[in-house]
Amino acid sequence: MTRLLPSFLVLATAVANAVAQSQYLLGLGIADITGPVVETNMMGYASLGQTDSGLHLRQRARAFIIGETDNTANRVVFINADIAMGDSGIRRGVLAGLAAKYGTLYTAQNFALSSTHQHSGVGGYLENLLPQITSLGFVPQTYNAIVQGVLLAVDRAHNSLQTGTLSIGNETVVGGNLNRSPTAYLANPAAERAMYVDEGGDQDKIMSLLSFGSRGFLSWFPVHGTSIYENNTLVSSDNKGMAAYLYESSVEPTAMPGNQTFVAGFAQANVGDTSPNTLGAFCESPGEPYDGMPCQANSSTCGGTVEQCHGRGPGFTLDALGFHSNQMIAQIQVDAAKSLMSSKLAPITGTVRSVHIFLDMANHTFTLPNGTQAQTCPAAMGFSFAGGTTDGPGSFDFVQGDNSTTQNPLWEIVKSFITPIPSAAQTACQFPKPILLNTGYATLPYAWSPSTVDIQMLKVGNLVILVIPGELTTMAGRRLRAAVRTALIANKIIDESAYVVVAGPANTYAHYITTREEYAVQRYEGASTIFGPYTLEAYIDKYTSLVPFLADSPTGTPTSDAAPPELTSGALDLNTGVVFDAAPIGKSFGQVLIDVVKTTAYKAGQTVVAQFVGANPRNNLHLEGTFLSVDQLVSGAWKPVRSDSHPSTLYQWTRVSTILGTSSVNVSWTIEPNTPAGTYRLRYFGDSKPLIGSISGFTGTSSNFTVSA
Repeated sequence: MTRLLPSFLVLATAVANAVAQSQYLLGLGIADITGPVVETNMMGYASLGQTDSGLHLRQRARAFIIGETDNTANRVVFINADIAMGDSGIRRGVLAGLAAKYGTLYTAQNFALSSTHQHSGVGGYLENLLPQITSLGFVPQTYNAIVQGVLLAVDRAHNSLQTGTLSIGNETVVGGNLNRSPTAYLANPAAERAMYVDEGGDQDKIMSLLSFGSRGFLSWFPVHGTSIYENNTLVSSDNKGMAAYLYESSVEPTAMPGNQTFVAGFAQANVGDTSPNTLGAFCESPGEPYDGMPCQANSSTCGGTVEQCHGRGPGFTLDALGFHSNQMIAQIQVDAAKSLMSSKLAPITGTVRSVHIFLDMANHTFTLPNGTQAQTCPAAMGFSFAGGTTDGPGSFDFVQGDNSTTQNPLWEIVKSFITPIPSAAQTACQFPKPILLNTGYATLPYAWSPSTVDIQMLKVGNLVILVIPGELTTMAGRRLRAAVRTALIANKIIDESAYVVVAGPANTYAHYITTREEYAVQRYEGASTIFGPYTLEAYIDKYTSLVPFLADSPTGTPTSDAAPPELTSGALDLNTGVVFDAAPIGKSFGQVLIDVVKTTAYKAGQTVVAQFVGANPRNNLHLEGTFLSVDQLVSGAWKPVRSDSHPSTLYQWTRVSTILGTSSVNVSWTIEPNTPAGTYRLRYFGDSKPLIGSISGFTGTSSNFTVSA
């Protein structure tokens, strides 16, 4: 028996280690990040005319913390935020806040700021000048709302840490996305395309889901946040934010949105050439013979121009803004996630590790697998960038898929007054892209585009998350995932059970990442691959080189370039603040201007509307709160049953007179099926700013109305 004791101890230790590596510290949190919902340009479509005028759904950040149970220093934080893209300035601000509170627990190495890439959110928060132009510069209110909200989400996740298990699986999603640049995809080698016929062909159809058990999940599926169209001016979170709302409310139907304990994460993947407008792109050209016909394939034009070529979502005929399509695409993702959550998923086992470096992508030289040298370029945008996409067409007669520099002769002259004329070396480096905006050399008043990007990987057992500083196209994402997975197995970091997912755009926004073949076609995605034709190869080279640092006991530290310069403190802000609010003569703030119908009962499907004397909502963002409430009379007391975070409600603000400082607010509620019969009212919560004095809150209340069964 004595001789068996050492063997027994070895076996017991092995069992204990196996148990420890399948148990994790898990924390989940959610918080409001909604910036100013009026008088601020929206981020995504880059349209000057898309200035927000109210609220459809609040933007939120969802935080997921995963740590080892025996070593609290080994943990990762993944943020899935309802914003258009991750940003260096936002990330820097969040990391400063985390360092002040948690010391070295959450750092640049293990903290990832990813986005749902939605196009209906508040703009003005990105650090570089180019994405700030349509928002008239940097908007501190937007930036602060995102930073504070992300910090709160992390706090809530940290405070909820408890031991649990993780599991993972995949599900095929049918009808959830479409490739908006199929002609560019066809430029990839036929043999390579044949490998993915069963996985969706020119579009990844797979959702990967990491289950936190009864507490929530984090999923990845590629579809652009462009379900809601460019003509919408109500702040919303598009299809992934809607999917999170639908799933979370189905688990906890009585909880107000944002107050659930179950956290549903619908994260973005290789989104670059995806579209939620699954019916395809058609010409909206009244009076023309091609009206209602599919757009010209490679150029996405109608009658030679792009303005009338628009993608159509599955609910195209139901409303002009895309709200029905948005809910349909969201529901498709919800259904896939529910299927996975009800399935027996593969357990996650293994250590938690992370690696992060900065990489200067301007003139980055590296070696290709065939031994030849390759180089990236300082940033530049091509002519097709200005052509836009079928999700959001451009202007000025630019078209996609045209490599000529003469498609708009006027811009050949004008562009040299906007950014520096490209040198012969830059022109050769970016070839065959015809350069429209030489942003890598535009530094006044500060950098127009990033040069240095974040390269980051998070390892949770046999799952590795590639945190990407841009938008990978379908095939680019496949190549990067495959290369990293091969490296993980070759380096014995993970065995054949390895799962690899891509998440982005995250941390830094460095636009698009296409394959070299797609780059040569120069549709929107290729024209927006700012670091030149070898961008993808550079990322593959760098991410795979960092794989050894995900080992259980890595040797040394990876080499990193210098961090990008801080630009936020010196950023331009040309937006006018709120000067003052005033109520019309003889009226008061919150007074009802147009009341609800009181004489007859409302039924499901009908919309209740009340209009109030308003004030500018920029005076108070009501973070973690609401601008409106639908109250039900229950046992003699009023109970809030809907907020501005429900898709059935709308908050719409209208400036009546700039000179007089007057405005009005419409609060509306479209009654859902199965709404309990009873007595209800609408309330509006506002805040007014006098010419002299401090901001003060007020409440407006409609008359009571009834809802019948």
